[in-house]
Amino acid sequence: MMRVMGVALVFLTMAGSALADPIEGNWRTAAGSTAAIAPCGGEFCIRLTSGAHSGKAIGRMKAGGGGYTGTVTDPAEDKTYSGSATVSGSSLKLTGCALKIFCKSQTWKKL
Repeated sequence: MMRVMGVALVFLTMAGSALADPIEGNWRTAAGSTAAIAPCGGEFCIRLTSGAHSGKAIGRMKAGGGGYTGTVTDPAEDKTYSGSATVSGSSLKLTGCALKIFCKSQTWKKL
């Protein structure tokens, strides 16, 4: 009985990690800091966990249409922009736009 429960527990643990959204996890930003992306209230929250702005929330994204949309904040200027993100393998392309025409993008790498 214990053996069956142990195997079931291992299977459930593996299944839970396999169901994680591709955007979840730790990412190396273009500036070299680490950003953690985790579920929060039906969205994904982005928080810097290292670097000059460690601890600062810098975005919220919602999954949809093969990518993510929401807001991103420039931590140096403390300005928030409409944002989008796409994950391709171990790369995350994050774009922030003002007025939908003035946009900047960065590519982050999964840690």
